Amino acid sequence: MLTEKLLTAARNHGEAITTLRRAIHAEPELGLETPKTLAKVKAALADLPLEWHEGPSCTGAVAVLKGAKPGSSVLLRGDMDALPMSEHTGLDFASTIPGRMHACGHDAHTAMLAGAARVLADMRDELAGEVRFMFQPGEEGFHGARFMLEDGLLGGTADYPLPDAAFALHVWPNAPHGRIEGRTGAMLASADMIEITVTGRGGHASLPHDTVDPVPVGAEIVIALQTMITRRFAATEATVLTIGKIEAGTTNNVIPDSCYLLGTIRTLSPERRAAVKDAARQVADHIAKAHNCEAEVTITPGFPPTLNDGRAITLGEAVARELGGENPWETRPAPTMGAEDFSYVLEKVPGAMFFLGVAAEGVDWKGCCGLHSSHMVLDENVMPKGSAFLAGCAVKFLESGWE
Repeated sequence: MLTEKLLTAARNHGEAITTLRRAIHAEPELGLETPKTLAKVKAALADLPLEWHEGPSCTGAVAVLKGAKPGSSVLLRGDMDALPMSEHTGLDFASTIPGRMHACGHDAHTAMLAGAARVLADMRDELAGEVRFMFQPGEEGFHGARFMLEDGLLGGTADYPLPDAAFALHVWPNAPHGRIEGRTGAMLASADMIEITVTGRGGHASLPHDTVDPVPVGAEIVIALQTMITRRFAATEATVLTIGKIEAGTTNNVIPDSCYLLGTIRTLSPERRAAVKDAARQVADHIAKAHNCEAEVTITPGFPPTLNDGRAITLGEAVARELGGENPWETRPAPTMGAEDFSYVLEKVPGAMFFLGVAAEGVDWKGCCGLHSSHMVLDENVMPKGSAFLAGCAVKFLESGWE
């Protein structure tokens, strides 16, 4: 079977995949500028027949592998940026830069994508079409995928159209070793930031009747927002609105002029996303006015929901099962309310994001430290399977399309 060939090839490149991952892990970079990481990727793939595309907005790059015959195009994505947090894993190749860590597995994503590029380059003469390898910075809240789309790196012109399909793989520490997971429809949520400033009139804390106190109004808005979620929106579609920060005042005996609330809104569809934003503004405005205050609501758009195409899930499941293993595939029963900016790609191109279980074999994977933990680790032995899965999705699509 072709997948056995891909898995064998990926394992033959296992040392190179691990070496690249460790080099990236030791020198993490943040945001839209990841030049050292991209340089490591380019050096690792320098001997391959790749055509590189770069843009002005960030250090993102797309490497194009053209098959021997014409055909469709498929995109595979790996993200490169790290998180602004300290590492406490004790690994020999732990971060050498204080306050930075690859705690979300992007180092592995990039290394696995590079591995897939090497596997597919080895079989270039058998490919009909082209594969685009998307090395993306700025996934951790910086909209890197959107910038790469706007720069035209993924296509969008007559000479360089958008790809016909797109696939991405995200490591999951709390899943069995080597298991691929996916689901049709919403895989991850949108993530928007909400800020509410309640303005009243401050004064002496002993004379609240001579003021317009914004603090209890802010507190009432927090409670009302939770009631709004549970009473205005059906529970059959998960919706989260969390106020994570409340800030007001400077001391114990002064009523401040304003109260500031900061939170996140998570939804699973564009329709629910728009409805929650409108409802939140209405709730904050009306409660503030009921207490002679004013509420200024600012909602900063984050990533859209990550919506998987059912055809891509069918294709990915077939590849996962062909790759085999004790536990090759699971259809996720529900989305996760985290967010991913691969969602920008899936708004333009049919495809899917999958999760790869990276817990060590035989461990209690449910108890492993999760993503964004300063103790998060992964079993590097599973990375060749990730490379083979990405390569398999590309090959299967180029051979058969959305059959």
